[in-house]
Amino acid sequence: MLTADEIIQKKKQYFYPNTMHFYSNPPHLVRGEGKYLFDDKGKSYLDFFAGVTVVNCGHCNPEITERVSEQVKRLQHTSIIYLTEPMVELAERLAGILPGDIHQVFFCNSGSEANDGALQLARMKTGKKGFLSFKGGLHGRTTLTLAVTGIPMWRIDPFLDDESVWFAEGYSNADESLKSVEDILERHGNEIAACIAEPVQGNGGINIPPPDFFIRLKRLLEKHNVLLIFDEIQTGFGRLGYMFASEYFNVVPDIISFAKALGNGTPMGAFAARPDTAAALNRPSSSTLGGNPVSMTAGLAVLDFIEKNDLCAKSKELGAYFLEQLRILEKDHKDIIAGVRGLGLMAGVSMKNPAHVDVILEKMKDNGIIIGKNGMNREVLAFQPPLIIDKNDINLVCSELRGILSSLK
Repeated sequence: MLTADEIIQKKKQYFYPNTMHFYSNPPHLVRGEGKYLFDDKGKSYLDFFAGVTVVNCGHCNPEITERVSEQVKRLQHTSIIYLTEPMVELAERLAGILPGDIHQVFFCNSGSEANDGALQLARMKTGKKGFLSFKGGLHGRTTLTLAVTGIPMWRIDPFLDDESVWFAEGYSNADESLKSVEDILERHGNEIAACIAEPVQGNGGINIPPPDFFIRLKRLLEKHNVLLIFDEIQTGFGRLGYMFASEYFNVVPDIISFAKALGNGTPMGAFAARPDTAAALNRPSSSTLGGNPVSMTAGLAVLDFIEKNDLCAKSKELGAYFLEQLRILEKDHKDIIAGVRGLGLMAGVSMKNPAHVDVILEKMKDNGIIIGKNGMNREVLAFQPPLIIDKNDINLVCSELRGILSSLK
């Protein structure tokens, strides 16, 4: 088995130079089980990042893995242009839980592809080219999704179409953000097909708008025939205490994109729309691996597990407890922590000194806990664990974090 250093050397030799990894001394991860990861030396790590909100149901969940394995043995692949049962079963199942009257879906392979398709659909529906997005939003790595991404470090293409995209202010001040939306719409509403927004901005720093934010936003958009796209790639499938964040914000978007958690580690992406909007996607289009029977089976198993174990309610309850504990840490370490925010099991802790973030990540990893980092300046500790954790896990994380924060003084 390769060592961690040997893997790093091979990455340098065979991967593009932008392929990053966390930690100055990264572990070689070889196994996952539930809420834990294990390295090549047998050390266990409590995973409080879940592969950036992917394994909501835990690593190698046996109830999901068994069904996926059975499907692989039976039929591994046909294109969506052929008839298979799992794809229509998952589509029908999703129609029963998607917000409002959204019930038509296009399956693909990733969040980037889902958002790209959602944006294309908006153009086809409205006949308009432009888009409205928010500073702090991250929507993918295709040319189109990079163009609507509002985090400078991710906008790596030097030739993005900046003439057709307008960025509103981020969520930190809701009134200011909506005022900037209104100003953009007054000047360019006749050019804008859709507004794309993460209900909670993940990579932007776990930025959470107030509960009435999207109701007010939808009202502004409708005045100018601008569609609302909800990017629920990080927030979907129980993460915030609801199957979709739209339930919390009490708004039904025109188009919704999702990925990540629906596959629980199996490649998955999709965008769904209201019938009148979906009707615009009427020219030939397909995704070779979208609707793959293995991925579709995984999605069905994921939904079964979430519902069977009431993970939405669990996420809501544990998220409130976790936020309470983090705010105690904030109160005790005001000299280090700039702010705490969270909804469900998606929480962020802003650090006054961004340099502290990598130090904390490294020490938490050394202590057997995996967390993430994000934010406009990479100044936010990110906590997005599998939804199968318990209060003891939260207490452990907060205890370890407390010790590290104290050492920073």
